[in-house]
Amino acid sequence: MSTVSGIGWDSHRLVEGRPLILGGVVIPFERGLAGHSDADVLAHAVVDALLGAAGLGDIGQHFPDTDERYRDADSLGLLRKVITLLTGHGFGVVHVDTTVIMERPKVGPHRDAIRAALAGALGVGPGQVNVKASTGEGMGFVGRGEGVAALAVATLTTE
Repeated sequence: MSTVSGIGWDSHRLVEGRPLILGGVVIPFERGLAGHSDADVLAHAVVDALLGAAGLGDIGQHFPDTDERYRDADSLGLLRKVITLLTGHGFGVVHVDTTVIMERPKVGPHRDAIRAALAGALGVGPGQVNVKASTGEGMGFVGRGEGVAALAVATLTTE
């Protein structure tokens, strides 16, 4: 048995008229994230971390934004498809560590729900998923409130 790790990163613009979805949880806010799918920046970072750990490309290869099948797609559904792919290649999820980077709203009140939603999609216990939050300290696109970024690190085992 061996252990492999991967890193994922994503960012999306904040816009009017869209829901703010982080890790499969709708967060009450006056703006949401723009994107072809539901634009769940956190789930997208997790998908890329998992695919990277397994050496299976990236989210754009598997779910291209040029494919209408993925318009407004539920990103946790995409995450579940990636788990099926990984399982078929002999990988199992050990742990996923994430960071959401945004000025507001605060992630803290939603952390447990996000953690539970991600764990459910990953098919692991909540103790195998960590969700952290940070801000841009007023700097860059995050600091100006123009968008949200997310980072994820996934650890997998393989036989």
